Amino acid sequence: MKLATLNDGTRDGKLVVVSKDLTRCCAAGYIAPTLQYALDNWERVSPNLEALYRDVEHQAVPCERFHEREAMSPLPRAYQWADGSAYINHVELVRKARGAEVPESFYHDPLMYQGGSDAFLGPREDIPLGDIAWGCDMEGEVAVITDDVPMGVSAEAAADHIKLVMLVNDVSLRGLIPDELAKGFGFFQSKPASAFSPVAVTPDELGDDWRDSLVHLPLMVDYNGEAFGRADAGKDATFNLAQLVAHAAKTRRLSAGTIIGSGTVSNQGPDGDPGKPVSEGGLGYSCIAEIRMIETIATGKPSTPFMKPGDVVRVEMKDAHHHSIFGAIEQKVVQA
Repeated sequence: MKLATLNDGTRDGKLVVVSKDLTRCCAAGYIAPTLQYALDNWERVSPNLEALYRDVEHQAVPCERFHEREAMSPLPRAYQWADGSAYINHVELVRKARGAEVPESFYHDPLMYQGGSDAFLGPREDIPLGDIAWGCDMEGEVAVITDDVPMGVSAEAAADHIKLVMLVNDVSLRGLIPDELAKGFGFFQSKPASAFSPVAVTPDELGDDWRDSLVHLPLMVDYNGEAFGRADAGKDATFNLAQLVAHAAKTRRLSAGTIIGSGTVSNQGPDGDPGKPVSEGGLGYSCIAEIRMIETIATGKPSTPFMKPGDVVRVEMKDAHHHSIFGAIEQKVVQA
């Protein structure tokens, strides 16, 4: 099943069921007016949403054309957004760029921060940037949405609480991160509003590409029209998404509508090295910070600048038949 939230002028938008090929949609308001309502009542309403999805596929109900540009993030705002770091290769590279070591605990105890969730950017909404010196970076990730998750849940049980999967561009302001982390209280100003894919899908929609609570497909990140990253989200993950959900629920319940992110999707090179850019035959990177670290290793200093007004990032994932699964996040940086 594929779900989206269309902008109807209200803060939380209206829920629609989207066809598998992302061309058509049908309003689901008589079942659930918003995605948050559906998640709050998932056991009761999801069978009806699934039935509507089948009707949409069989063209048995009136539909309208689905336009990704009219979609808000599936949850335009959420009770909780917590981003983990499943791909330790990314952590290793970024921390090296700051001259910081990777503690041994990072390999068995996931990193996680709590981001702002009161207002997400739409998947085609501009990224406002106040100062180029802040070092604006994209971070291509996979995210999941849960139902109510009990405190102390095991990773195995947490997998059953993952109800929807989507993509995210977790915008980061690299220039602000070091000073914030030095205060010992974590990210705040350095993590502005994120954007999520136009469509969220149930795990079963991914078929065999959803295994062990990971999506085993390349995450396509394009930057200014050029291929920038093609890292496989199913490879080199130290933690899967169920483990991240369980980590978040160690000391608290998670309410329905909680979003958990994978962290930047990042692959090692074939010999365990940091990997090469796409232009050199590698899988590239899902954020600029990684290629800057590679450049620093090679030449002693980075040469790729962070994002500036006018730059465009696109994040997408396609199935084996080259069909878009979630729709595309495509955002332009603008001067705030």
